[in-house]
Amino acid sequence: MSNHSADESQPVQTEASVAERSSSTEGSVPRQREQWTGPEETREPMVSVDGLKKYYGSDKLLGGKPVKAVDNVSFEIARGETLGLVGESGCGKTTLAHSLLQLEDVDEGTVTIAGQEVTSLGSDELREWRRNAQIVFQNPETSINERMTIGRIIREPLDVYDWGTKKERKERVSNLLDRVGLQPEHYYRYPHQFSGGQRQRIGIARALALEPDFIILDEPVSALDVSVQAKILNLLMDIQEDFDLTYLLIAHDLSVVRHICDRVGVMYLGKLMEVAPTEQLFQAPKNPYTKSLLSAIPEPEPEVDRDSIPLRGSPPSPRNPPAGCSFSTRCPFKIYPEEFEQLDANLLDRIEQFREVLDERDSERDSGLSRLKSRLGLSDEETGLERVKSDLFADIEMIPAVEEPIDESVALAADGEVDQATTLLDETFGGVCETESPSLHGVDEQHTSRCHRHADEYADMQTLRRYDVNSSH
Repeated sequence: MSNHSADESQPVQTEASVAERSSSTEGSVPRQREQWTGPEETREPMVSVDGLKKYYGSDKLLGGKPVKAVDNVSFEIARGETLGLVGESGCGKTTLAHSLLQLEDVDEGTVTIAGQEVTSLGSDELREWRRNAQIVFQNPETSINERMTIGRIIREPLDVYDWGTKKERKERVSNLLDRVGLQPEHYYRYPHQFSGGQRQRIGIARALALEPDFIILDEPVSALDVSVQAKILNLLMDIQEDFDLTYLLIAHDLSVVRHICDRVGVMYLGKLMEVAPTEQLFQAPKNPYTKSLLSAIPEPEPEVDRDSIPLRGSPPSPRNPPAGCSFSTRCPFKIYPEEFEQLDANLLDRIEQFREVLDERDSERDSGLSRLKSRLGLSDEETGLERVKSDLFADIEMIPAVEEPIDESVALAADGEVDQATTLLDETFGGVCETESPSLHGVDEQHTSRCHRHADEYADMQTLRRYDVNSSH
């Protein structure tokens, strides 16, 4: 038995030979999708999600807070549309996708697909409904059964739902193999004989077997070689047109999203931060998180001057998200109390870093491990907050309005009142971003963004805080 290789030049068939047979896979660059003009106003959406929540764990389990994987998400997808979903790893994209198909039970909210509200379906009804909604998984190495022939893999959904006669099923599989750029004689071969791109074609054929209306594409090309990705994307666009499909595409590669999607939704820490038509989002993003993501895309013309908007730190734990805006701990557009709005950006950054250190110590102090060490008479060796303050602010001028509350917080922490020290700094330097969750604002036609900066009272304070990413602190 030969070892499987991700290289498309396999003994069975190369991607080059597939390209010769199928015009849908020609070229190594994905075709640019025609500009989306929006759904017909009278057309019922294919997918409608309202207030969806999916939490893992609860206060009843191990005394911990629940992980808010998907937190009050709402959106719609029109029939025939492709909606892209992007965001950093762990933001809840895949959990949201699995919740739509009821592969995960939801805690709150509704999901309506093709007019059917699916979150309340019983097991028998759900089984029948799943004929109309399928998924193409991320990794073709693990999403198909190595012990089954290609024909049986694609035929399995037809067998489960007792579709047609045995002869009709075999004919259907042969037609699907041809449609995805493979050959009918591959019916009796095994997955190890195929390359990564060919295996993903097999997964696509399996998803099409029952003629669904809606397909979720969970990073369908991220595990493939770059030279193969465009061919799979072109195939997906051709199939969508031929079968009148509606797609939800999950991706971390923004170039993939730009080529294939009509609209894009941006997720962060379980929340949908911005939704807009694709080119509108790429050309004129409105949300600070989206601006930061897009500014990180490598520029093909380095001589072009483009502002970079770095993200400081990493996302907070979804088990303990910020009380206000979920992006507030990293946002370069964060709103501060009026007396601090015009402070030097570096000083604001050092304040934020000091608060993070204090927050971490407050969390650790309440942890089970910390309580156990206390009972055993053990203590953690850690740098005192006075030293942390000295290191952070040594090379920057402080003003009394900043230095006084920080000194007071250091004294409180030294007396064991870490929670009071944290509260003091929250009340002093925290603004609306830390205390209130922003609403989704309609900022343009078919364009929404979740940010306090869109409110009238904050619209004139669009100061970009350029955090010093080269700082040694």
